[in-house]
Amino acid sequence: MEEIAREKGVHASDIEIWFADEARVGQKNKLTRRWAKRGSRPSAPKDQRTASTYIFGAISPKDGKGAALVLPKCDTYAMNLHLAEIAKNVAAGAHAVLLVDQAGWHMTDKLAVPENITILPLPAKCPELNPVENLWQFMRDNWLSNRVFKSYDDIVDHCYDAWNKLIEQPWRIMSIGLRDWAHRF
Repeated sequence: MEEIAREKGVHASDIEIWFADEARVGQKNKLTRRWAKRGSRPSAPKDQRTASTYIFGAISPKDGKGAALVLPKCDTYAMNLHLAEIAKNVAAGAHAVLLVDQAGWHMTDKLAVPENITILPLPAKCPELNPVENLWQFMRDNWLSNRVFKSYDDIVDHCYDAWNKLIEQPWRIMSIGLRDWAHRF
């Protein structure tokens, strides 16, 4: 991180560590655990329709902040929109190091990376290193699963509602997202 700070002309304390990923949310939803009276069989709605959307989310766990967009596709165009959204949320005078998996749309040279962001790939096939994966699980367990969405717009509305609930809880972003190894520099 110190090397990136020198290269970008900022002090190492002005580096913000961000993690980003995307999650598909749709009518073919996952079932999650539910509390129920012992011996009962609670119903769990399951939809056979296939409309879906993607939450492109990024968090800065040390600061408890995040940036997200809900988009219909997972591609380079969507990633460019997401990078612009993240750039707006980086503190003035700071520089973000954005850790991402190695999906094609994260690593393509067709990205328009804002000046206040440096993309750093996580090792391949290591989703456990990206705390955003844990956020998706939390959001699904608490706000997005065990439901039947009425329409595509309903899916989008629920995704925005879930993300906004998360952003209103910076302590949750910190508790789920902080990784000691990412903030030792």
